Amino acid sequence: MEQSKQVFNSALDLIGNTPLIKLNKMATEFKGNYHAKVEAFNPGHSSKDRIALYIIEQAEKQGIIKPGDTIIETTSGNTGFSLAMVSVIKGYDCILAVSSKSSADKIDMLKTMGAKVYVCPANVSADDPRSYYEVAKRLHSEIKGSVYINQYFNQLNLDAHYNSTGPEIWNQTEGQITHLVACSGTGGTISGTAKYLKEQNPNIKIIGVDAYGSVLKKYHETREFDKDEIYPYRIEGLGKNLIPTATDFDVIDKFVKVTDEESAHTAREIALTEGLFVGYTSGAAMQALKQLNEEDYFKPTDKVVVIFPDHGSRYMSKVYSDKWMNDQGFFDSQNEAAAQSIQYVK
Repeated sequence: MEQSKQVFNSALDLIGNTPLIKLNKMATEFKGNYHAKVEAFNPGHSSKDRIALYIIEQAEKQGIIKPGDTIIETTSGNTGFSLAMVSVIKGYDCILAVSSKSSADKIDMLKTMGAKVYVCPANVSADDPRSYYEVAKRLHSEIKGSVYINQYFNQLNLDAHYNSTGPEIWNQTEGQITHLVACSGTGGTISGTAKYLKEQNPNIKIIGVDAYGSVLKKYHETREFDKDEIYPYRIEGLGKNLIPTATDFDVIDKFVKVTDEESAHTAREIALTEGLFVGYTSGAAMQALKQLNEEDYFKPTDKVVVIFPDHGSRYMSKVYSDKWMNDQGFFDSQNEAAAQSIQYVK
């Protein structure tokens, strides 16, 4: 029988319904069954496509935005790319305040999609006028006909995943999922997905992944914001130096912290073992799985889903660059072997 042709009106029709892919080689020694929700299959190559489309369409329905208006956002790169993509298709201007921690690849991609980009220093407090939060707020106040997405404090961030990612995972696992492991940055992905899954089965455990240098894990455990937890770290889109209201800490059962170095190596390992070219935060999520297995956290009957948020192409100048790894002090025998795998014929 002839396969039906897939014809779409625009790239926006391809957002969501990303595949669940079994982890084989990396999970060989783990107890339980493991699948990755690979968000790089979205047209904008990340889970942020979901919130970009959902939030903008909600603004359209409410008459808040019209063609020719300007979308403004604070982003580590992925949300910005998704917003720029949606803006191009729908006819909006797009201005993005980006952390200087964002890779050069991400910043170049934002410009390529037609966005105007303000690169702001990463290692300043959230209320510093130079921070990407404050720069976005200022631009919104100055530009008439602009909409500030404000993903860190926008309930729609959670709603997008409650309405899409959660139901997809529930259906793809036929309701058999026992654990969800996801990175927490704005918290929209983990919180919205968790809310849906726990409504179906309150026994599902939700595990958040945080970075050393971020305040989220300690806040989850104590409900106290400890500024002494804050220090510079390299992973993008993971952890925070503030408490986003888009994070529902009540639906998260446990946080695991991971290091920059181990997450970088694990991202590379995913590519070499599973053939999945995924981003730095995917390495962080997989690293958390490793640590949980070292703690003998899972049972043989568990069915675990880990969210891989984005694509490796956004990190060619970072974790997939031997030079960057060396500059960070991450270079080891594994990287040495990778470097020697390139032979130049003269």
